[in-house]
Amino acid sequence: MHYGEDSLAELADLADVRLAELADDVVADCVDRMDVYRTVVPREDLRRSIEHNLRYIVAALRDPGGTRDLSAPRETGRRRAHQGAPLPEVLRAYRLAFTAVWDVLIRDASERHAPARTTLLGAATLLWQLADEHAIELTEAYRAATAELLDEQHQRRAALLEALFTGQVGPDASPWEIAKLLDLQPNADLVVVAAENGALADAGLPRVERRLAERGIVSAWRLTPTLHAGLVSLRPGQRDELFTVLREVVTTRTGVSPPYRALRDTPRALHLAGVALAGIPAGMPDVRAFGTSPLAALVACEPEESERVAHQVLGAVLELPADDRTSLLDTLQAWFDHGGSAEQTAEQLYCHPNTVRYRLRRIHQLTGRSLTQPFDVAELATALHSLGLGRTSG
Repeated sequence: MHYGEDSLAELADLADVRLAELADDVVADCVDRMDVYRTVVPREDLRRSIEHNLRYIVAALRDPGGTRDLSAPRETGRRRAHQGAPLPEVLRAYRLAFTAVWDVLIRDASERHAPARTTLLGAATLLWQLADEHAIELTEAYRAATAELLDEQHQRRAALLEALFTGQVGPDASPWEIAKLLDLQPNADLVVVAAENGALADAGLPRVERRLAERGIVSAWRLTPTLHAGLVSLRPGQRDELFTVLREVVTTRTGVSPPYRALRDTPRALHLAGVALAGIPAGMPDVRAFGTSPLAALVACEPEESERVAHQVLGAVLELPADDRTSLLDTLQAWFDHGGSAEQTAEQLYCHPNTVRYRLRRIHQLTGRSLTQPFDVAELATALHSLGLGRTSG
């Protein structure tokens, strides 16, 4: 369409004469109205972008049918994305520039010689077209750059998390520096969560990071072909919230490590979360925490030696028929759980306290370990923990 190109060119000349002043005014308006142009985008950068934009408008008014170079809005979109400027604010700055040009055309043209109505309508239509073209190019470039940045950030977070999980922290960053880059809270309890994948690279805890963030819980997650693992930072009182979220989203077997503080212990915590996961029956979507007992953790970290201890201490019990063996082992476990109280153990097992005492005597006879001798008790406890590990990992 043509709008009287000679008349539009005259309007372009009016704007061109005021271009430097216009650019200064638009920059001042942006800085005054939007905090991002006071704190994030350098003023010189804003000035350069606004001036390029204004020159583009003037050139298009002077030659509406000419080729339009949209490299400036594309470059601005990419640059603002890298600077972290919000897209709505960037688009608003562009609208201010177009509005400023229109105001000049209306005011100066009316003061000199009232232009034909069709000329002003043509200028307005052209300005809206230019504004739309600019907005589309800028937005597409901004979003493409944002997607690239997010992908780079995700890859970096995955690499940093891998360093913590494997203990292979590079020479240029300490574990605490990595934690800072992952936004983990300082001086907070940490736990590792490990969920097996439902299918190849199909996360066992879908959308878990977002769900935790909604409750103010910071976490970082890594997805491998078989495991969905996360490092979670917990403030006091957030442990129950963590388990609430996990049980809401769980789709596969999921284990949780005991809480710990030293980031160098993250590989060990991942192992303990895996042990807890293995204790859940196959195919059952459930969440299980590894116990807080240091002895249980010690046993879990040395599975082969633990298995040897279990058979060395409890071998005679393990050779009994299944029902008899289960009865004695369950009684011993309940006795430990209730601090050596035969009465409380009997209540749990729905039997008489004398029955509990009889079974404990049989364990003494079969193992040669007395439940009144500290070292014997320690060996039985270790063997029982080891046996439990063997059950969960076998």
